[in-house]
Amino acid sequence: MRLKGKVAIITGGAQGIGLATARKFLDEGATVAICDVRKPAIDAAVGELKATAAGLAAPVEGYVVDVTKRPQIDAMVEQVRARHGRVDVLVNNAGITLDARLQKMTDEQFDKVIAVNLKGTYNCAQAVVDTMVTQGFGVILNASSVVGLHGNYGQTNYAASKFGVIGFVKTWARELGPKGIRCNAVCPGFIATPILNTIPDKVMAQMTERVPMKRLGRPEEVANLYAFLASDEASYINGAVIEVTGGLTV
Repeated sequence: MRLKGKVAIITGGAQGIGLATARKFLDEGATVAICDVRKPAIDAAVGELKATAAGLAAPVEGYVVDVTKRPQIDAMVEQVRARHGRVDVLVNNAGITLDARLQKMTDEQFDKVIAVNLKGTYNCAQAVVDTMVTQGFGVILNASSVVGLHGNYGQTNYAASKFGVIGFVKTWARELGPKGIRCNAVCPGFIATPILNTIPDKVMAQMTERVPMKRLGRPEEVANLYAFLASDEASYINGAVIEVTGGLTV
């Protein structure tokens, strides 16, 4: 169990990659706090995880948190620290898309995506960093995207946010590495999650065809990387940006 004894916070943890990551972390022995904006989704996720983790000692708990609201984040981190005495891992997974071409994008669309994906990542990292520095140990993992490496048509706001969170880890790796804190970014490609539900079948087929492996990725394939990066097996990986794309960018 690679994460035995570790306490992890996962934002956007009620579905998709976040939920798969919570499940994987539990399997690896971590205590997991999942955060999301929707209480019914959190309750369902926590219930599912407790059922599948039956017999495991590691607990899972849920928190209603809007990552754009710093007081909510601070309150959640304080509760986790009070219950468990530490925070070892933060997975900044929460994110949204509101797509439009530059000529059609509204200020509201741009601002909301930046607020959740970029400022939310900053908010959560800043909320845990003092605890990690005091511990002399911590891992911060930011969810970027293949779009954060190469851009994408109709995603000015999303691309900017995902480029930005890579900039965060490059900077934090320098600032926090000497304090025992590792920071890395993960860049998923086309992963079969609810975020793709609005994409037409024709476009989905085109996306799949572009991937050398000729299939979409599974959430657990991204979760496996997060678990590795959170573990001591990745103890010398800091400031890295790792793709999980099935070879999309080859």
